[in-house]
Amino acid sequence: MSPRPPLVLVDGSSYLYRAYHALPPLTTRSGQPTGAIKGVVNMLRSLLRQVRPTHVAVVFDAPGKTFRDDIFPEYKAHRPPMPDDMRAQIAPLHALVKALGLPLICEPGVEADDVIGTLARQAAEAGWPVLVSTGDKDLAQLVTPQITLVNTMTSVVLDEAGVLGKFGVRPDQFIDYLMLVGDSSDGIPGVPGVGPKTAVKWLSEQGSLAALVAQADSIKGKTGEKFRDHLPMLPMTRELVTIKCDVPLAQAPADLALHAADTDALRELYAELDFRSWLNELTQAPAGTEAGGAASWSRQDAAPAYALSAPPGPVATDDAAVTDAGARSEPVAAEAGVAAPDAEPTRTEVVLTSEQLQALVAELGAADAFAFDTETDSLDYLKARLVGLSFAVRPGQAWYVPVGHDYAGAPEQLPLADVLAVLGPLLEDEARPKILQHAKYDMHVLENHGIGLRGVVFDTMLASYVLDATATRHNLGDLAKYYLDRDSISFESIAGKGVKQLTFNQVGIDQAAPYAGEDADLTLRLTDLFSRELRAVPALDSLLRELELPVQRVLQKMERHGTLIDPAQLHKQSLTLASRLLWLEKQAYEIAGEEFNLGSPKQLGVILFDKLGIPGGKKTATGQYSTAEEVLEQLDHPLPRVLLEHRGLAKLKSTYTDKLPEMIHAETGRVHTSYHQAVAATGRLSSSDPNLQNIPIRTEEGRRIRQAFIAPPGHVLLAADYSQIELRIMAHLSGDEGLLRAFRNGEDIHRATAAEVLGIAPGEVTSEQRRAAKAVNFGLIYGMSAFGLAKQLNISRGEAQDYIGRYFARYPGVQEYMERTREQAAEQGYVETLFGRRLMLRDIRASKPVLRQAAERAAINAPMQGTAADIVKRAMLRVEQALAEAGLKAVMIMQVHDELVLEVPEAEVAEVTALLKREMPAAAELAVPLEVEVGTGANWDEAH
Repeated sequence: MSPRPPLVLVDGSSYLYRAYHALPPLTTRSGQPTGAIKGVVNMLRSLLRQVRPTHVAVVFDAPGKTFRDDIFPEYKAHRPPMPDDMRAQIAPLHALVKALGLPLICEPGVEADDVIGTLARQAAEAGWPVLVSTGDKDLAQLVTPQITLVNTMTSVVLDEAGVLGKFGVRPDQFIDYLMLVGDSSDGIPGVPGVGPKTAVKWLSEQGSLAALVAQADSIKGKTGEKFRDHLPMLPMTRELVTIKCDVPLAQAPADLALHAADTDALRELYAELDFRSWLNELTQAPAGTEAGGAASWSRQDAAPAYALSAPPGPVATDDAAVTDAGARSEPVAAEAGVAAPDAEPTRTEVVLTSEQLQALVAELGAADAFAFDTETDSLDYLKARLVGLSFAVRPGQAWYVPVGHDYAGAPEQLPLADVLAVLGPLLEDEARPKILQHAKYDMHVLENHGIGLRGVVFDTMLASYVLDATATRHNLGDLAKYYLDRDSISFESIAGKGVKQLTFNQVGIDQAAPYAGEDADLTLRLTDLFSRELRAVPALDSLLRELELPVQRVLQKMERHGTLIDPAQLHKQSLTLASRLLWLEKQAYEIAGEEFNLGSPKQLGVILFDKLGIPGGKKTATGQYSTAEEVLEQLDHPLPRVLLEHRGLAKLKSTYTDKLPEMIHAETGRVHTSYHQAVAATGRLSSSDPNLQNIPIRTEEGRRIRQAFIAPPGHVLLAADYSQIELRIMAHLSGDEGLLRAFRNGEDIHRATAAEVLGIAPGEVTSEQRRAAKAVNFGLIYGMSAFGLAKQLNISRGEAQDYIGRYFARYPGVQEYMERTREQAAEQGYVETLFGRRLMLRDIRASKPVLRQAAERAAINAPMQGTAADIVKRAMLRVEQALAEAGLKAVMIMQVHDELVLEVPEAEVAEVTALLKREMPAAAELAVPLEVEVGTGANWDEAH
């Protein structure tokens, strides 16, 4: 007969404090803090899965004072009050515990320890084993042959031998031990000068505190004196440290049966608290299984230590063409906030025959939508060739069609041409909805094989980015971990790492299939989760479907078309830069009085601050001087200026003039950048290989690099740039009459600002005054302080503060907008663009001022920068459609900041210019006009 499962008593208050301090300050999109809730529920779920009790209670401290406060007014009086963001999590946590089917007890007048002690003693006396889950050492006094403690976060199980081993005293001596050493966390005084070692020594020699008191006069020295002086305190101390085991309770151990979860309540709570993975899990789990789950418990014969072990993973199928992915055993004890991974495997069928392929096509054709992924031999989207394709139409099941595994001994696979002949029509059918992760790459890969992917209705990378751009990275592995609590198969685990890493065509099909099938399956599961979340916020749903997904297609076309560059011109510039760098290097040696490595921060620090004695040196944690750019900019000496110029030119040379010619594609003769939609939190696009955003435009060297971006014969480059778009958005959002009037009248906004602030006529504004106004106009958008303005304009902090004060006096709407935005951000935890894009601000209520102030600056800037990003994307869609409708041959080739660059046949310049001036301003309706400046030239620089 199996031993009886233990009564599990959970110290909920201990869980709460430990989870709160162990986890980052997570919040929902509405600003409700949830970190401690998630940690506690994760620990509860892990414990229940592993112990599988039939009876359980989660016990929390009740609000208000207890009998110990009456005995000793200083009891816990030194503790700071509970943080507000912790207190706000108690009520929803209690609601979740109850919804999980767990009995919850919160008894006024006593502590959770006393309730646990009472229930544990009652159960033990009835012969029922008890497992107390806590991190509180005071509960060690409860341990008996029937009562065991477990610390779920550290996996430490304490029986009688465990208590003795950890503390040096037996459980029946533990109260005496606490009376001697006291409890600093509770403010309970111990014997002065007596620490754990002395207490263990005394109790080992005398056996008990009572025996020690009887021998008090024989204890020598100062310690003996202090002990004797403390004797009157001992009765009170005993009452404070002794857990009360006779609390009158409405519940007896037998009343604490584990109930079925209230799935309706859980669904509502999980949705409210943004616990997406649990909400998704709830829709897939059988009714009533939420609180428990498959786990086992056992009792050792020698001591009642309960083995918290997880069950084995699923049994593999006998079908050789089917593999399991995702079956992983749970950890022995989950740490706070780390849920056990989704253990449901992905069954992947390997398609090796024509019959299997036809069956797959029938499945895909009958499905409302299917998830799809490609596996290739390269990450270069223009070079990548298909190795395999994976599909999923329902959770837990996938297909993998290998077409290019060419390692020795690889099984015969269906010819790629045959596979594409069958699957191509489905992939190109706009009416067949398809779901992908980072679909732009797959579009390129299929186009390499003559297939135009159509009908992409959902992209999990973009959906995650739209829902919460900063929650996690948006690759599939991180999304699976964050939203599904699942550790997916990594590429490195099947292909290796470093120089020995295999390309996918060299990976065995038995390993490739689980990996590829899981990708399609996880994409399908995430789609189900993200779709529900997006439907709950229509503005975000529209942002994905009407902006990000269509823009993805435009970006793919821009990437594929590429940009023509002149390698000869870049080579010439590299030589010029190399000459200038050599001259700067010699200048640096002359100023320093010796030769040194300009790229060595250690040598540079010694030269600047030790040899030359330049004031302002600051050492880092490593003991070396910091030679970062911001440090060098502050130094009043010629050497730092030489070093800064050298660094800037060296970066231009290595990143652009040397590298760009090497990036010319052998077949197209062009450079093909990669645009990234899911990187910048504000919605702005970024690019890499090459990074088009970082080419300087205000320096001669930067402009020369742009001169190397050229138009082909018979064409020109046309650059269309929004004029002061973020300032115009500021005017719209703030509604400030002064700003609105200036923009509506077509005034020079910086000159108008200087005139308003200084109280002079616009014609009297000097170039220096206009520069100062420009610094304020743009600086306020980015949250610039008086200190920052003073630094930029080289004026005193007082002068800068006075200028900002006068600015706000003339433009009160701007200050009101900034204050209103800070308040809204703190209240809801996020800010929005005009089109509903959200930026989550996780530090907006941070206790550290530096974090909170940074979040406030982001709150002010993000609606402007994000709205500008949305407007540029909307403009790209309008321009793309207008060009197509007009039958023009002009094509967009670059998007940089607020600018679109097109390659235009010379005969179309006038028509395309008019089209851009019409379509780009119409991308948004603001309270002030959007203006677009258009220029043309033989190269990018001339077009400005």
